[in-house]
Amino acid sequence: MERTGHQVTTVKDCSLAPKASRVSWSESLESPLEITVVFTDKRSSLNALRTAALLAGGLNARVRLVVPQVVSYALPLSEPPIPTDFVEQQIGHLVSDLGVDTKVDICLCRNKRESLLRALRPHSVTVVGGRRRWWPTWERRLARELRRSGHEVIFTETE
Repeated sequence: MERTGHQVTTVKDCSLAPKASRVSWSESLESPLEITVVFTDKRSSLNALRTAALLAGGLNARVRLVVPQVVSYALPLSEPPIPTDFVEQQIGHLVSDLGVDTKVDICLCRNKRESLLRALRPHSVTVVGGRRRWWPTWERRLARELRRSGHEVIFTETE
């Protein structure tokens, strides 16, 4: 499998950023399709990234990984509890062996749900990974909320 690169961007405050801009039909034809993966936990996100890589290969699409990192109100957003350099390194290891170009957005935020809704383009194809449980998990509730907001969501389960 050919190794490809990844680009990491750290966004200071996704909750205050403007919502992702709407894209006209003509612009969407010119720009490649983007499949967004929401980071939930390492194992589930790896499974979701593999699913996104398979989809991206068949659709000639890009993969984007959104990593929300919640920062307590007790700390300034510029000083998250886990240093962004460490998060970038860990995520870099996670995406390096996928074989598909991956754009990584580390999103420092106060509210994970609101930040994710702001970070996604309207009607985006999104992959959310979560563990298989009989009760509704945070990941399943997030996937349901993203669907209600108009996104196309694929939920991948891990044991």
